Amino acid sequence: MRFSIDPWDPTYGNSLDAEMGASSAQIDAAVEVPIEQWGPIDPSPGVLPPSAVLFVDGVRRVDAQVWVDEADGAASAALCASYAAGVVCCCAEGAHLLAAHVRRGLFTTTENGADVVTSAGTYRSTRTAPRPDIAPVQVLSLALQRDLADVELVAADAAREEHTADDDLLVVDGPLRGRQHLPRVIGFVKSHRSDYLPAQLGAVVGRLQAGQRTPVFRLGSSWERHTWYLRLPCAPGAPWAGVVRVECSAELTVAAAIALADVSQVTLVRYASTEYKDSRAPQNLYPIAGLERALRRRLGEPSVLYRALRRAAAA
Repeated sequence: MRFSIDPWDPTYGNSLDAEMGASSAQIDAAVEVPIEQWGPIDPSPGVLPPSAVLFVDGVRRVDAQVWVDEADGAASAALCASYAAGVVCCCAEGAHLLAAHVRRGLFTTTENGADVVTSAGTYRSTRTAPRPDIAPVQVLSLALQRDLADVELVAADAAREEHTADDDLLVVDGPLRGRQHLPRVIGFVKSHRSDYLPAQLGAVVGRLQAGQRTPVFRLGSSWERHTWYLRLPCAPGAPWAGVVRVECSAELTVAAAIALADVSQVTLVRYASTEYKDSRAPQNLYPIAGLERALRRRLGEPSVLYRALRRAAAA
């Protein structure tokens, strides 16, 4: 029996969902080339990396699960969480942190929620409506993720206000939704949950060599974007090892989207991590990994925050 190993550390889930099914999203695969001409695309010789690359990412941590008392004597589950988003800039002078925005929140489905003031910081109350189709803890987790996305947008907007050069690139870790209006921005999707391409075109992904990409195609679901697959440098083996999906705004012209795809080929490969340094290599780009570490340090010591929450609850 022959088999191959994906270098992605399984403790972080899978880079490719084993149950990945066909997506209901609408695609237009003939954006860059006709469907019958689909194949791996090499980097364009005349394309150079941008003068600066700005990476945006966020982190989240649940500090405690709490119970909020209702007026009738019952209690509703809630989450106290810390989360942060920031930007790191990579340029000729090296890598440096541009911004870090830290937030703390109490996420609850009850109207009795209120800010939780502790000696280690205040958790701002955010109410979200309960949903009958999913478990309460999932509702709270989704609310936390929405707030984190809002902070990531704040960080991205701040980065764009500070850097106005026409030859930089803004890389958002994750889908671009909600941030596609920013100039010179791409979304960097590390793991795959849906099979967007029909089988004959999906086979092209498995044939990609390091630095090669698929043609740009248009993807439409609840929102539209241009997107393409790119293989980062990695050990040969599993068909989808090192493959990421990159996306940009559907409002861009086809020529502008292809230009961003070309730039992504010569840019993202430079920051790909290696297996002996990162268990999520090569998709967990070095600047993003460094930004995550810097942001987690700013979340505070978990045990200190937990004790502060316990004291506030007992007061």
